[in-house]
Amino acid sequence: MKKLCCLLLFFVATISYAQIKMEGVVKDSLNKPLELANVIALNKASGTLESYGITDKFGKYRLKLTKNTDYKIQVSYIGLKNIEEDLSAKENDINKDFVMKSSNSLEAVELTYEMPVTIKGDTLVYNADSFKNGTERKLEDVLEKLPGVEINEDGQVEVEGKVVNKLMVNGKDFFDGDTKLATKNIPSKAVDKIQVLRNYSEVGQLRSVTNNQDSVAINIKLKEGKENFWFGNITAGSGSSPDNELYLLQPKLFYYSPKYSINFIGDLNNIGEVALSRRDIRGFTGGFRPPSRSSGTNINLGDNGLNFLTSQNNALEIESKLATGNFSYSPNKALDLSGFLIYSSSRILSRETSFVQYTDPALGIPDESTEQRSRERSDQAVAKLSASYQPNLNNQLDYDVIGRIANDTQNQGVFSSVIGSTDQIDEITPYSFNQNLNYYYTLDENNIFALEAQHLIKNEDPFYNAILENTTNSAFDTTADALGLDTTVDQYNLRQNRRIKSNQLDAKLDYYNILNARSNINITFGSILSRQQFNSNLFQFLGPGLITNPIPNFNDGRASNDTEYNFSDIYLGFHYRLKSGKFTFTPGFSVHAYGNKNSQFGAEYKDNFFRVLPDFETRIQFKKSEALTLRYQMRNQFTDVTRLAEGLVMNNFNSYQFGEPTLQNALSHNVSLIYTSFNLFNYTNVFARASYSSNIDQIRGLTDFESVIRTSTFFNSSFADENVNVFGRVQRTFGKVRATLNASFNYSKINQFIERRRSLNEGFTQTYIPGIRTNFRIAPNVQVRHRYSITDNKQGGRNTQFITNATTVDFDAYIWKRITFRTDYTYTNQDIGNGESQSFQTWNASLSYRKDRDAKWEYEIKATNLLDIDARVRNSANNLSVFSQETFIQPRFVTFRFVYTL
Repeated sequence: MKKLCCLLLFFVATISYAQIKMEGVVKDSLNKPLELANVIALNKASGTLESYGITDKFGKYRLKLTKNTDYKIQVSYIGLKNIEEDLSAKENDINKDFVMKSSNSLEAVELTYEMPVTIKGDTLVYNADSFKNGTERKLEDVLEKLPGVEINEDGQVEVEGKVVNKLMVNGKDFFDGDTKLATKNIPSKAVDKIQVLRNYSEVGQLRSVTNNQDSVAINIKLKEGKENFWFGNITAGSGSSPDNELYLLQPKLFYYSPKYSINFIGDLNNIGEVALSRRDIRGFTGGFRPPSRSSGTNINLGDNGLNFLTSQNNALEIESKLATGNFSYSPNKALDLSGFLIYSSSRILSRETSFVQYTDPALGIPDESTEQRSRERSDQAVAKLSASYQPNLNNQLDYDVIGRIANDTQNQGVFSSVIGSTDQIDEITPYSFNQNLNYYYTLDENNIFALEAQHLIKNEDPFYNAILENTTNSAFDTTADALGLDTTVDQYNLRQNRRIKSNQLDAKLDYYNILNARSNINITFGSILSRQQFNSNLFQFLGPGLITNPIPNFNDGRASNDTEYNFSDIYLGFHYRLKSGKFTFTPGFSVHAYGNKNSQFGAEYKDNFFRVLPDFETRIQFKKSEALTLRYQMRNQFTDVTRLAEGLVMNNFNSYQFGEPTLQNALSHNVSLIYTSFNLFNYTNVFARASYSSNIDQIRGLTDFESVIRTSTFFNSSFADENVNVFGRVQRTFGKVRATLNASFNYSKINQFIERRRSLNEGFTQTYIPGIRTNFRIAPNVQVRHRYSITDNKQGGRNTQFITNATTVDFDAYIWKRITFRTDYTYTNQDIGNGESQSFQTWNASLSYRKDRDAKWEYEIKATNLLDIDARVRNSANNLSVFSQETFIQPRFVTFRFVYTL
């Protein structure tokens, strides 16, 4: 690996040595420097763009040119006459200034090549073809090559460090702006321009009165000819493996016209290529955002879905089915209709082994080795319809409705070195229905009203069944007696039904008054009304027709729940926004009248109180692409009904909990400092974020262990929990080479009580990720990244340290303008802190052929897990334990594929 890195650096250095530097200043006829002027160098022999630059605020530009080469230099600036000159690059650097004159359209020089990057106000426009070399197949492949753009580990698109929250195609939402579906499915050859919309606001009426600096959207402009008809591709493939035949079918079809669009994405395969994971679909909000998101109140409705053993990317067998459809229709200029439907089905076989060491050794909890095998079935569907009506600039009405349903099952076999063998069944068929209504009205140039309301209905019905052998001197014996089980049976067959119903209304009315060109006030009146009902029943199955409801000898014998929880928050907020030079100040506060009540076991618990929650934001705009933002907010966090319910709940055969009805809210202080800078002169992108939070009266666990079986309840901790997070990224482009350095630091302090003793958990993680990639149009391209991470954990009396080194190399080449070769290799080594280390390697490759870039047919052979490793390893920690895991994965797969492009 070291030899490969040295070879790459030598290759880059050789190319750099063969270049010279051309720089200078672009001015207007009054001798004033011009910022954001475009300067390009066209190779006269090949006719291609070889170098380009954009002037900074001093009018300076810089180009990298090849020695002994003839160029055509073009300079352009909006409103001024374009300049075109011939230039011969010799052996020495060149210094040359340009003076631009007023434009005369009859004498203007026509630009023969488009700038790779241009700026139009708050919009950054990338010309996609300037960054393609022929190996790209998806939008994702193009985005990764753009300066200032990153695809993070979660598949989200980041621009200048900010996560893109909406993606559109020709101005129309693509699956309500989901970036992952777009980046992995839109064909790269259909993309003409990539428009980055900074300071993006979905409601034009509110653009001048709200802070949108952290809001970024992307609009994909299709190539001419890719409008008013279908485009896309269909992939079909097959292969073989030691256990079964492999298959793949992936149709991706798109239709766009000025009035309507239709998109269809399908996926049917058993080779582990997952277009959307279960996690992705669960997190698919459809663009819904709670109206109270900035009020200072957080109420947790909980997530009672299944905790599957592994992700869909780490399993022995994976069968996936996906069908998605998206449409948009504009019958007239005032009305837009849109919607989507997603159906996903997966069947997974997984296996995982773990070695677990629990907190403080002085507590006497034994170490545990486990092996788990699981068969998982998940069927999910999500549908949404939207309408937006804007008859004029002063009125806009939006209505959205989204529904989701699922049917998830997990059959799991667990062997524990402490407890023995256990069979488990998890089932759930949840559904939810969410409606959103927004109305925006501009009374006059100084007064704006905005109404936002959202209503949610959610129903969850998890079922759990655990079967344990009743053996002599079993570690489960004491727990069985405490639960009140019948101990004369050969097997403990425990079952639990749960149902959680949630009904929530979240609404607010905003009034904006524009005082002058630099300031405005915002008054908010809002309310959150929430009701949750929780029912659970724990019972023991003794045989056909024989069921008993155990009575525990603790928790006052309560093993069932029938709890209702009502919460209300009525609040009034005030914010003042002032722009003064480079500064924007937004101080504010909100006054809340809280009420919560829960009823259970014939008792009623109430808590009503008032609280003032201040917040503050200051932004310093050094220049258009450089800013520093300081934020502070006090927040109130309220729990969900399951932590209030007093009856016993079986989370797992080795984990039980009962709630505390008198729990109070937690209060947190949150401070963040964010710096962003994107310099188009030298293509340097800097992003840094530091955040601190202190949580007071945080809800924490009181945990008791019996062997490795734990029972927990909850309390409001009088000890403050703290978290500090720092992240930074520096990225710079040197000609055809881009270097990136990411660094992150995280410190957390959590207080909890184990065996009636306070346990202070401290964790410190530092991660460094340097990387370098090339972007040649003809030569092969290489990307090298290295991840170095150190995690130190202190859990009571146990100290652990994990060190991870992972090096990744990606290589792609476009050969003879017909063959595309792509490969990626990763070597991961993990030091578990006791002198031992674990490592594994992954290697994938593909080779494809097409007659030319416009060919309809493409033929590809693709291999995954070429080294045929059987497992990946991971070391980590949570509040109660540290563990080492080995997750078994699919074997080597080789498939042959046909791709037909419309």
